[in-house]
Amino acid sequence: MIEVETLTKQFGSKIAVNNLSFTVKKGEVLGFLGPNGAGKSTTMRMITGFIPPTSGDAKLCGISMVDRPAEAKTKIGYLPESAPLYNEMTVTGFLKFCASIRGLTGTAKNDAVERAIETCFLNSVALQSIDTLSKGYRHRTCLAQALLHDPEVLILDEPTDGLDPNQKFEVRQLIKRLGQTKAILFSTHILEEVEASCTRAVIVDRGVIVADGTPSELLAQSGTGSLTDLFRAVTSSDTEAAA
Repeated sequence: MIEVETLTKQFGSKIAVNNLSFTVKKGEVLGFLGPNGAGKSTTMRMITGFIPPTSGDAKLCGISMVDRPAEAKTKIGYLPESAPLYNEMTVTGFLKFCASIRGLTGTAKNDAVERAIETCFLNSVALQSIDTLSKGYRHRTCLAQALLHDPEVLILDEPTDGLDPNQKFEVRQLIKRLGQTKAILFSTHILEEVEASCTRAVIVDRGVIVADGTPSELLAQSGTGSLTDLFRAVTSSDTEAAA
């Protein structure tokens, strides 16, 4: 479903992502971990076609993002970091607008909006304007727009960032449920989310993969049964990265 093939991104003399390769299959939820500046968001932006790679490719359901970007993007639901919203719109109005952009019309559009509202538990705020929503509901609205066209692939950039513990639990459970029928890649710096939501995780540092495995395999690799210990052992601190 997601095939990342020797993906590289260079900004001037800085290599942000270095020859990265991995796959995410249908029914798999891959946690994408790493310290700040490790290349997580840059990788996700290349996979979704938001920015072009310096070299390499990403294939979505077998379709090249480099060679056939418009077709590949139809397979993706994307929740970017700090996703934009139109504050003057209601939740329902915003989702209908997004559905129209996706090419949905008539009954299909209305059904997609109702399904996304129900999936993301937005019924109680569906008619409210977005500027009246709490951060948690705003975040769910952003996630709902990624689900409108029932994509085969979900790319989620830090989907629980800034949420309270109850909201984080709800989103993690939703990701786990959606992952039964889709291929999901989501980035996070919250290590507990690996055990809560992921079937597999990779850790990246300075643009390369430094660990890859199921949650139990990663815990075994740590030697102490602690994902935090493994993370610290295989990644660089901010001070080291700046040296």
